[in-house]
Amino acid sequence: MPIRVSKVVLAPAQLTAAALALSALVAGCRQPEAAPSGSAAAPAPAPAAAAASPTAPAAAVAPGQVPAPITAILEEIKRGDTNQLAVSPEDGQFLRMLVASTGRKRALEIGAAQGYSAIWIGMGLRDTGGTLVTIEYDPVRAKEAAANVKRAGLDDIVTVIGGDAFVEIPKLSGTFDCVFVDAWKRDYIKFFDLTYPRLDAGGLFLGHNVINKKSEMSDFLDRIATHPDLFTSIVAPGGEGVSISYKRRARS
Repeated sequence: MPIRVSKVVLAPAQLTAAALALSALVAGCRQPEAAPSGSAAAPAPAPAAAAASPTAPAAAVAPGQVPAPITAILEEIKRGDTNQLAVSPEDGQFLRMLVASTGRKRALEIGAAQGYSAIWIGMGLRDTGGTLVTIEYDPVRAKEAAANVKRAGLDDIVTVIGGDAFVEIPKLSGTFDCVFVDAWKRDYIKFFDLTYPRLDAGGLFLGHNVINKKSEMSDFLDRIATHPDLFTSIVAPGGEGVSISYKRRARS
């Protein structure tokens, strides 16, 4: 019986709830794990700043917030994104929350552009201890992406590869627990077929622009909607649409 794909339009304020709900779904499909021995200690309170002191240091960024230097880099990328290749800020926030809340460790991105989404995903993977390989076909954009990732202090997490993804992906070793595609829309089905055998059980396959450019990827959307081993939903944090397909674990 075909699996129904639902569309859910999310406001930015609902991003956290949506990602945490998906995290609960993923966690519910996992094998039980041992509970941690203790909870994390609360951060020590910051010392009070000197009153009316013009030289007082700026307060440290709270965990979960985007540091000002990275915010500046993201805004700079968006200002220069005349071809509108980058995801929306809302989609970027959602991707960060999704990979962090579901504990992704080995992520692959197809279509880096100037590195905007890679920075958001990289920030999420900073929390999980994971890594991201992102591939960009255009050599100029690949260099820009690598430079932006480095400026954001994420080059220990994010590796940018310049080249044809159909050539570069077979060279990569291992499997992935998250694949995000934001490349030539008519190639989505080909990228799915190429990477699905290497997607871990419990892994996520994500596609971008599945609402505003759905006419360019009908074969892909049909595949993820009817695949017997996928749970698929579509959300729209920024209106463009992100498909989220969860690869079911083997059933006894």
